Amino acid sequence: MSDSVSFSVNGVAVHLDVDGDRRLLWALRTELGLTGTKYSCGEGHCGACTVLVDGKPVRSCQKRVRDLKGREVTTIEGLETDGRLHPVQEAFIEADALQCGYCTPGMVMEAVGLLRSEPNPSAERILHAMEHNLCRCGAHPRIVSAVAAAAAAMRGGAG
Repeated sequence: MSDSVSFSVNGVAVHLDVDGDRRLLWALRTELGLTGTKYSCGEGHCGACTVLVDGKPVRSCQKRVRDLKGREVTTIEGLETDGRLHPVQEAFIEADALQCGYCTPGMVMEAVGLLRSEPNPSAERILHAMEHNLCRCGAHPRIVSAVAAAAAAMRGGAG
């Protein structure tokens, strides 16, 4: 059965006629062509599919489209502004906080969500926030450093 759902993605109003139980991950990738959000475990455990819903990180593989009515979704594609990367994206590049890059969009989105709610997190808080986003390449120390550097940059300080 098809549901009609309207919400916003990266600042653009979208209207989808899809099964309301369809997962946001697949609506983003298939209906909207936003393939930066990655599929990995499909069970909400790894974080590769993390996006922001109303500014908070969520696992898109677990979020039903019908639950998005009137809400704002931000994907990795929506972070750049006027051709400039988000400070978290810049920090990931500077810290070489990626290897294969598969987990990176989810990591970045988790970090952006953290820094929106907590602009000056402690190292312990960063570790706690990022611990459920998995990286098979083992780049976690660089990821944590990148998040701390992005926090400093966003506050106007040196990383």
